Amino acid sequence: MKVLLLKDPKDKDSGPDPYIKELGLHGFEATLIPVLSFEFVSPESLFEKLSHPECYGGLVFTSPRALEAIKICLKENSKNEAWSNSLKQKWNTKPAYVVGKATASLVEEIGLIPQGEKSGNAEKLAEYICSREKPNSSALLFPCGALKREVLPTVLREKGIPLESLTVYQTTQHADLQESLSSYFSQQGIPASVVFFSPSGVKFCLQHIQKLSKDFINHIKFAAIGPTTAEAMEAAGIPVSCTAESPTPPDLAAAIQKTLHPQNC
Repeated sequence: MKVLLLKDPKDKDSGPDPYIKELGLHGFEATLIPVLSFEFVSPESLFEKLSHPECYGGLVFTSPRALEAIKICLKENSKNEAWSNSLKQKWNTKPAYVVGKATASLVEEIGLIPQGEKSGNAEKLAEYICSREKPNSSALLFPCGALKREVLPTVLREKGIPLESLTVYQTTQHADLQESLSSYFSQQGIPASVVFFSPSGVKFCLQHIQKLSKDFINHIKFAAIGPTTAEAMEAAGIPVSCTAESPTPPDLAAAIQKTLHPQNC
């Protein structure tokens, strides 16, 4: 059975995408189509803020792209040296809150120690942060995307925990998205399941999928990587057949297995 994954490939070049690999172990033929393109902005502003850890109570990361933005601004030798020689150690005296495992591994790559990676979504991460931070303490620095959801900032604000957001990337539709979707449906037909990995993916893909599927769209089981994406799907009128318990390859594969082969569970 075929599964279409509407996500970008994993960042590292080694080996297959973990979602494709895990679904393969469950007997599914998964195909990945990149949905989003990212433009990184404000590298100087980001490094300026990273240069003053004494002004902040810690860091908050809800997207791997925010870590990519940091890596980009640290590529310059002088900035990388400043990070390695002193800034990294100073930031390591403060928490680096993260929303999931993918973000946590990137935090570790820049030399910091992640906290809260089992949260899985912004709502749970906000609760975790509130359980550890005191009101009216130093602000947490939050490098984020232009399309960030307001759940985490709102919860922290209500609890009196200061958060300083900085937009470090913008999200746009991948240039080849429409062509890639058309090619997939013409060559492989209607997939048994389509998985959305972000609200942006729903926004950019749904109209194309509806057009390509025509009357067969009711045969597709639509899956969500998490509750935020599921909400976006429901708001767009898509029936959500399953949502991964946490945003990991095994949990997504288990949810799809249960949906497509309920008798085997």
